[in-house]
Amino acid sequence: MSDPAGMPSREPLRVPRVDLGSLLRGTVDGRFPEADGLFSRAAPWRDGVEGALAFTGHAVMVVGEDVTDGELAGLGVHGFGGAHDPRVATILAGEGPIGALDALLVRRGTGSGGPLVPRPDLAVTDRAAHAGEWRTEVDVYGLPDRAITSLATLSRGIGGLPEVGIQADDGHGDTLLDGILGRLPTTEIVLASVTPGNARSLRFFLRHGFVPVASEQLWKPRRVRAS
Repeated sequence: MSDPAGMPSREPLRVPRVDLGSLLRGTVDGRFPEADGLFSRAAPWRDGVEGALAFTGHAVMVVGEDVTDGELAGLGVHGFGGAHDPRVATILAGEGPIGALDALLVRRGTGSGGPLVPRPDLAVTDRAAHAGEWRTEVDVYGLPDRAITSLATLSRGIGGLPEVGIQADDGHGDTLLDGILGRLPTTEIVLASVTPGNARSLRFFLRHGFVPVASEQLWKPRRVRAS
């Protein structure tokens, strides 16, 4: 197979494969990849979605095996910021859409329950639609009062782990997030992806005990292969 357009080849090279879900679960207990300046690879958790995660001094590339390790290295992927060079996402995505560069935060569930109920009537909102674009098994929750349109999504996100999204412009954000955390046992972690420029949202999740563990950027690949 010929190289993607603009993608240099460097062979042979073999980088480690990792289980991204297990790796992310370890971050809650302070276990991180070694800051060796290198990168590893993980299998995509959803067909049609890829991404790059950068931890301190180490990157994890979630890219289909049609792209070789040598091609990734040839793009300048490494653990000291190279995975987030805009050219990397642009070339790997090809003609596909590219998501925002986000901070990835984690914490454990609380198992405490809460007042949330399923709200399928809110599944057509922009927040729910966005979750469905990048995640699977999207459930939409809200408060019992149907006049309240604030919502929370709980889905399978990065690494196949639970991921939360909140849309609350009317003061119910704390209740929604506490309710999502209450639906998960203390043995499970939940992820939140937050654009760093959205400082209010970042402060909100930090206030609720989430901690930043990595940066991440997702894309939907439609790679152009040179003839």
